[in-house]
Amino acid sequence: MEILECDLHMQVNRYKQLLQITEKLHSFLDVNLILGELCVALKEVFPDYSFSLLLSQDTQSHSDLPIIELEYDSENIAAINAYATGEIQFEYSSPDKHAIIYAPLKGQQVTYGVLQIIAADTTEFIAYEVEFLTLLAGSAGCSMENAHLYQQSKREISNLQLINETSHCLNSNLRMVDTMTYMSEQIITSIDAQEVGFFLFSNEQANVKILPGSTSYFYTKQARLYIDYIKEKIEKEKNPLFIGDINLQNIKSMTSFHSILAIPMIQSEKLKGFSIVMHQKPYFFSFDTFKLLQSLVHHSSLALTNSMLREELEHMVITDHLTKLHSRKFLDEKIQWSMKEIEEGTFILLDIDNFKELNDTYGHQVGDKVLVQVANLIKRNIRGQDIGARWGGEELALYLPGVPLDRGAAIAERLVKKVSECSDPHITVSCGVSYWNKERLDAYHFLFKRADEALYIAKGTGKNKVVIQGNNIMVS
Repeated sequence: MEILECDLHMQVNRYKQLLQITEKLHSFLDVNLILGELCVALKEVFPDYSFSLLLSQDTQSHSDLPIIELEYDSENIAAINAYATGEIQFEYSSPDKHAIIYAPLKGQQVTYGVLQIIAADTTEFIAYEVEFLTLLAGSAGCSMENAHLYQQSKREISNLQLINETSHCLNSNLRMVDTMTYMSEQIITSIDAQEVGFFLFSNEQANVKILPGSTSYFYTKQARLYIDYIKEKIEKEKNPLFIGDINLQNIKSMTSFHSILAIPMIQSEKLKGFSIVMHQKPYFFSFDTFKLLQSLVHHSSLALTNSMLREELEHMVITDHLTKLHSRKFLDEKIQWSMKEIEEGTFILLDIDNFKELNDTYGHQVGDKVLVQVANLIKRNIRGQDIGARWGGEELALYLPGVPLDRGAAIAERLVKKVSECSDPHITVSCGVSYWNKERLDAYHFLFKRADEALYIAKGTGKNKVVIQGNNIMVS
């Protein structure tokens, strides 16, 4: 009778302990804390037993806990059966006098691992201890599941916020360079990528253009091996790529990358380009990260297309269709801005000599070809901040901001010489040069008028020459 009362008292204490442990386990929303508290509880309740946690996918850091990776082999059959069936399993060894219990850490959806308890100097577990361990393992499994679901929901909320913020920003009419730079920063921040690249197909997919916003690594020779490899697979499969450990034979650098995500950029069912995200560590990116990147790239594809179309339209508005020089309207605006903001500038008005006779002799198609030749010579002989424009008909113009008159006249003279030497069929041009600075009151229409008058003198005094504004100085 006393033995039964003692056992009953032990069982009551065990269930009180179980209630306290369960309440504490369910108060945590972090798997690390749950596993740590489980180990503390086991040491207090079963100080004479040894135990281990056999986890199926341990992605946390538990260097101070008795955690073992659950391996699928013939030496671990009881543990594997407990994990696979969700039912408690036993092992007994009479010669060694010890018993082992395997209790699954089971939630409502999946089993997260197995709790292994080894009792020395015994051949079996007491029934109420088996029930206690079964309930404790189940409680730990449910707590782990709650923590996983909580962390997953936090990630989903964070990802949705990220996608929403990204979509809002991308739809705010950013320039293409700003769009891609923003996307690159978002990807690096959100998924801890080391390198991010955006690539656009050109020439019917024969080549790819590296878009602004890509990290500097993609402009290196070594990166070309990765780009070409991904390009070939994207063109062939037209599906996203999730590569955990790539091994390209030609990569021999210490900075080789193993983890790669590649997402095609598709708009209106057409493959426009692709993005590449890389990390040096193998298997660095999770599948959730892969899905997040797909969402971000999907939203950026539309924004990128809109930015490109907008910039293409803007370029068409300010560009002459035939010569690809700027339009006269654009030139007017830039000169007016320049005369307010900087100290000086030179304007050159250039006219193709005898252009009507050229058209009558060779036809308008050749006349257009000559115009393009002269326009290309202009583009090759000016700086990035200089402006070449189609003035009208066979007249072209150059504006050189910040350039003094002597240098501007020298540039005009060089152009006259180049046209005479390089044109086919052979032609010549005449130039009128005007100049302004802030030392005297001036206006842009007067600047044009002086250049036009100088050009008129050049045309009337032999052509194939340069005349400078107002003073009738001629430079042949």
